[in-house]
Amino acid sequence: MNIKELEKLQSEELDNVSSEERRTFLKAGLAVTGLFMGGTVLSLTSARNAGAVLGREPVEKKYPYSPHYSMVLVQNRCVDCQRCMDACVKTNHVPEYGYRTTILERYKITGPAETERIFMPVLCNHCNRPPCVRVCPTRATYKDKKTGIVMMNYKKCIGCKTCMAACPYNARYFNEEIRAIDKCNFCFDTKLKESGGKTTACVEACPANVRIFGDLSDTGGEVYGLIHQPDKVVWVLRPETGALPNVYYMND
Repeated sequence: MNIKELEKLQSEELDNVSSEERRTFLKAGLAVTGLFMGGTVLSLTSARNAGAVLGREPVEKKYPYSPHYSMVLVQNRCVDCQRCMDACVKTNHVPEYGYRTTILERYKITGPAETERIFMPVLCNHCNRPPCVRVCPTRATYKDKKTGIVMMNYKKCIGCKTCMAACPYNARYFNEEIRAIDKCNFCFDTKLKESGGKTTACVEACPANVRIFGDLSDTGGEVYGLIHQPDKVVWVLRPETGALPNVYYMND
């Protein structure tokens, strides 16, 4: 495939991004710049003219939650030390067969017979339109009305695993001990209350500062500042699902 054909394909894919997705990201000050890998990666950048579109709307009205918890993952800093995974297991009592976060490995072709190994941390994306919540027959999985965190009510879970099948990020597992689905909840009951909503176990454990956690609606916060850097490309995973994730990826 030549460059013109690739550009045409990317343009056609970009046309498939719904107006609702564009508006949602624009409200966070982000503009859609591209759609790649068959629609599985959506790239974003700071929308300099977002203020003109939104007018003088107060900041708190741009976000559906307060605080609006999000995470930025600086992918090229990850070296697969797995300290984040170990900390998550210990803090949240995850059984040895389970996981709340994982690290994927892939290879990028950089030249003739040359590849670059890349590590990509993955966790629940705490989507604004979570497919897992839509399909749960007992409403055991739900989106917290205050923080936007996708939570589990273990007492309501019947272990049907429908939410596992619906999750675009393979971020859920069945916990045999409690006979219910378990997943990342940004350490809501083990770290957020203790830290005043400032950190999670995986963030604390990472020696390379790969993970940055915070309130996306806080315009003076680190998360907001990172994804709104001028000319900095930020991306989200699996945009074709329409889930509107709150986990963002970038490189230094």
